[in-house]
Amino acid sequence: MSFGFELIGADPGGVRTGRITTDHGVIDTPAFMPVGTQATVKTLAPEDLIGAGAQIILANTYHLHLRPGEELIREAGGIRRFMSWPGPVLTDSGGYQVFSLADLRKISNDGVSFRSHVDGSRRYLTPENVVDIQLDIGSDIMMVLDHCAEYPCSYETALEAVVRTTLWAERSLARYGPRISRDGYERVLFGIVQGSVLEDLRERSVRELVALDFPGYAIGGLSVGESKEDLYGIAGFTAKMLPVEKPRYLMGVGFPEDLVEAVARGIDMFDCVMPTRNARNGTVFTSRGRVILKNASNRRDFGPLDPDCDCDTCRNYSRAYLRHLFMAGEMLGPRLATVHSIRFYLHLMEEMRQVIREGLFSQWRKDFYEKYAKSAG
Repeated sequence: MSFGFELIGADPGGVRTGRITTDHGVIDTPAFMPVGTQATVKTLAPEDLIGAGAQIILANTYHLHLRPGEELIREAGGIRRFMSWPGPVLTDSGGYQVFSLADLRKISNDGVSFRSHVDGSRRYLTPENVVDIQLDIGSDIMMVLDHCAEYPCSYETALEAVVRTTLWAERSLARYGPRISRDGYERVLFGIVQGSVLEDLRERSVRELVALDFPGYAIGGLSVGESKEDLYGIAGFTAKMLPVEKPRYLMGVGFPEDLVEAVARGIDMFDCVMPTRNARNGTVFTSRGRVILKNASNRRDFGPLDPDCDCDTCRNYSRAYLRHLFMAGEMLGPRLATVHSIRFYLHLMEEMRQVIREGLFSQWRKDFYEKYAKSAG
């Protein structure tokens, strides 16, 4: 099958739906990727993800490099066999995690040296070995090493991140090219656009990376503390400059409303720990807004978490029971909440794909906010 992207439908405003093909399966877009940082989406088994409608998951190069190590994953036959997940996998480069370790890392044009947060050992990432690690992990879509500038930052710092990200992207391609066939299937590299919230730097980054002709492009350096206005504005500004015929991936976003607004601006792919992390702590998203399960209002609520949801949690368990599990510290609580949250996000993407195909996205968007803004408890 190999990697490809087909644009199925779009409107003049930029909202679009499409299909990504890989040797391990098809991904309908817009798509949300559950985050399996360490080869697991916390509390869920792969069959839970399949049942929720997941077509692709994300794993993290930084964390898997540290533990258990890419050599072990390669020995196991790659990440799919290692974790018993049959579908496509995207791996982040680990750049964001490394740059968040401000006290433990040192960056230069050669690469990044850092101390492992696991055992304190000295490690080194370069544009080349980041691709090597991802090849050993066995993902389908691999991200180049990029420099994610902190927010807020000076113009000079943001410019340095753009220049270095382009330099590293060029080195990644010089080593392998954008498409790599190994072990009987094709893997592809995506470029990552940087530039903070500065339009001229975003434009420069897009221009330099598009010239390198990656199979797809990610928008990085957002959802790091900037305002919603800047998040939506820069995401939309950047998406409009990226090639129409290639997938666009907004990294690390976000809340349900963020997904809706980014889809409205032409984004195809998303990932975020938000639904799973919040669910493990007793906060879930529903069609009627956010629910804090520990709230006393749920103590005698014997109805479903979300009456519009078809997940196993909503079909079989009440809010009162879920609240009891969290109050009692039972492990089943985080698991059931995560089952719902992942299904809610994936169903949200399914809805958007359908209404885009039908030309009804604008009205659906209004209806979504009218319903979602209601307090859910």
